[in-house]
Amino acid sequence: MPKRLELLSDLVPQVRVIAPLVNPDNPAAQPTIGEVQAAARTKGAQIEISNGRTEAEIDNAFAVLAQHGAGALIVLPDAFFDRRRDQIVRLAARHAIPAIYQWREYVAAGGLISYGPDPTAAFRQAGAYVGRILSGAKPGDLPVQQPTTFELVINLKTAKALSLDVPATLLARTDEVIE
Repeated sequence: MPKRLELLSDLVPQVRVIAPLVNPDNPAAQPTIGEVQAAARTKGAQIEISNGRTEAEIDNAFAVLAQHGAGALIVLPDAFFDRRRDQIVRLAARHAIPAIYQWREYVAAGGLISYGPDPTAAFRQAGAYVGRILSGAKPGDLPVQQPTTFELVINLKTAKALSLDVPATLLARTDEVIE
């Protein structure tokens, strides 16, 4: 989360209100919100939490964000949001809210920027674990591993539509640019 907030701040440096879109039914939501709040404090930004556990709540969340003057959106990782990707990307565009996502598929669908684990590397890591288990290792004896490879994807067409200038330093770090 701190890295996503940093990347979003690089794109929208003047942002003062950042809205995490959260599914409150997700047990990982509260710890993740804490991470976002801590990272926002270091940037001097205010957090305006938006809940979305249904399609209607997602629609309402964007309307409220616009009323509260949110300058940017962080879509927290959630399978429900992944299934509503097109709706979320469309609403971000309609309300002209720069948004960062975990998965590149959001950016391919027209979202602004994504930063998250590289799925290919994660599947490779999972395959290695399966191989160890099939070779006789006990799953409980295997260490928990975190992703080590991340990808950054930016949609320049969306950035232009939002009147955002993508800094050259950010473009240099980008794994994929969608034009």
